[in-house]
This record gives sequence, structure tokens and C-alpha cells, in this order.
Amino acid sequence: MSETFDAGAFRAQVAHLLDEHDRTFGFVSGRHAILRRQIENGEDIHSRSTFPGHVTTSAFILDGTGRRILLIHHRSLARWLQPGGHYEVPETLQASALREAFEETGVPNLTLDPWHAASGLPIDIDSHLIPARPQKGEPEHWHHDIRYVVRAEEGAVRPDLVEVHEAAWRDVAELEGIAPEALRNMRKLGLVRP
Repeated sequence: MSETFDAGAFRAQVAHLLDEHDRTFGFVSGRHAILRRQIENGEDIHSRSTFPGHVTTSAFILDGTGRRILLIHHRSLARWLQPGGHYEVPETLQASALREAFEETGVPNLTLDPWHAASGLPIDIDSHLIPARPQKGEPEHWHHDIRYVVRAEEGAVRPDLVEVHEAAWRDVAELEGIAPEALRNMRKLGLVRP
């Protein structure tokens, strides 16, 4: 772990993102109770060995038109999802999402949507339960996923077949069954098109 990483500052940053995200998108307080409790308790939410949960990041990779999205078929969960994974110290949350997107899809020249620079916010924050993996010594736990919109040219995909079964460009409407709140937020901001 980097000597310059400040776990308290990281917790404060995540707490601020939660508050501002909820305010921006009109969510009621009380969301993310487990993550907020972990922050209040001073837990190392940046570490993948922290339970009951820890921070992950992911990327909704959209083409230039906002009509297509690049999804991966996740090996462990056996579902189509956006690329993502564990946050690694001392990355920024945005850099973590970009790294995971590139690692899992192999698509070069990924860029954050300009909305993130203007707002300073993720498009979505989602806490979801991950099944226990006894072979890895992991109990059932929460991934507190901080999500960003990333732009790429639709084209060649070279997925990491160690982590994913495949990656494919799909219709953005498929997000309705994967991340409905994120899709709602993207529609509200005009980042996606029907």
C-alpha cells in the first residue's frame, strides 16, 4: 500500500460522493446503509479483504451515439454486466473504472464522459451482494460499486478470457435488466439515446 494513501480521506471522499449523488439524482436518504455504516465505523472500504463490503468500480462503455454499450459476460457470476472490479490503492475512482474497463475488454482509447469532469460525480453508486467463494476464502459480501460512463469507438474487442467469457456491443436498452438506476440517470442527462 502506498505511504501517501489516506484511508480516512478516501472514506470522506466516498461519503461526499454518496451525498452529492443522492442530491443530484433525487434519491432519498437512507440508501447505502451498509456502506455508510462502514464509513462511520472507520473501516478500510478501499481493501478487498474488508467485510462485510468494499469499494469496486465499473464502467458503462458507450459508443459515440449513446445507442450501444459494451458488456462482458462475467465468468464467476455467469451474467452480462458492465466491466468492473476491485478498487486498487492509490488510484482515483475514475482511473480504477478505466483500468478495469480496459483490462476486461481490451478496447483502447477509453475516455470518461465529459459529464463526470463537469459534475465531479459518478453516474451511479450501487451496493450489491456477492455470493460466498469458499475456494478464495471469501464470505458472502457487498460490493459498493462506483460507476462511470466511458466513451469508446465501437469496434474491435479483445476481452481477457481469464476473467470474462466474452465481450460484445449490445443495445443500450439491455441496461434496463442490469443497472436500471444507472440507465435512468443516463437518460435524464441525455447521455444515451433510444
